[in-house]
Amino acid sequence: MNEKQELEVKLQSWHQDQKKENRRYVLLSAAGILTVLLIWQAAVMMGMVNEKVLPAPTSILQTLLYKLGNKAPDGNVLSVNILASLQVALSGFLAAIVIGVPLGLVMGWWTYADRFIRPIFELVRPVPPIAWIPLVVVWMGVGLKAKALIIFFTAFVPCVINSYTGIKLTSKTLIDVSRTFGAPNYEIFWKVGVPSALPMVFAGIRVALGNSWSTLVAAEMLAASAGLGYMIQIGRTVARPDIVIVGMVVIGAIGAVLSLILSRAEGYFLRWKVNR
Repeated sequence: MNEKQELEVKLQSWHQDQKKENRRYVLLSAAGILTVLLIWQAAVMMGMVNEKVLPAPTSILQTLLYKLGNKAPDGNVLSVNILASLQVALSGFLAAIVIGVPLGLVMGWWTYADRFIRPIFELVRPVPPIAWIPLVVVWMGVGLKAKALIIFFTAFVPCVINSYTGIKLTSKTLIDVSRTFGAPNYEIFWKVGVPSALPMVFAGIRVALGNSWSTLVAAEMLAASAGLGYMIQIGRTVARPDIVIVGMVVIGAIGAVLSLILSRAEGYFLRWKVNR
């Protein structure tokens, strides 16, 4: 067996070990969730928790199955609410990525852009996204664009900050070597700065994704007629904690799926990294 074959065998063995380790992590995570659910169910059945305040997991499951085909109490089946929330959340989230990431990269690379844009950004950054609601209503009414703009404000800031920080951390050695070989500034930016900043960029996008879903309920307070946030609001109004918890669980599940998709995209774009 030559050296190349030995390396291939070791690589296959390493991949198998990684798969086994990943399976163990999945089983451990599932066991943790199951343990919490069992404790929760036992606490309700033993009367330690009032079921009218905190329904048992079995009741939550029944409500979830009920909402799949029934509109009460909010007037929409669950799938309609999910699609409405995805439209609002992803519209604002994707707009924040398209605008915030390039802006942060440009600010971090070109000093003049940084000096020109950063004072404006620093004035806007501390303002809570919820504080924009009155102005958004005046500007855009209460439609999809208004809700998406609220999501945009909450996702925009981490995209800019992490992109800015990531490109600022670009190795000076790589920049100097590129200049030595005669590369123009825009080429160094695109081929050295941007790849170097990608890990921080994706970290910012991940934070932005979490912020988008956490602001969803507030965004759907703007005279919404559908959406998971709207369903939660109606559940609170009619004193149905099971409806509220179903909305929370679905938001969490969708957020986890989107986070997994983002992790796959990060792995693809950062496949050149040895340790990721």
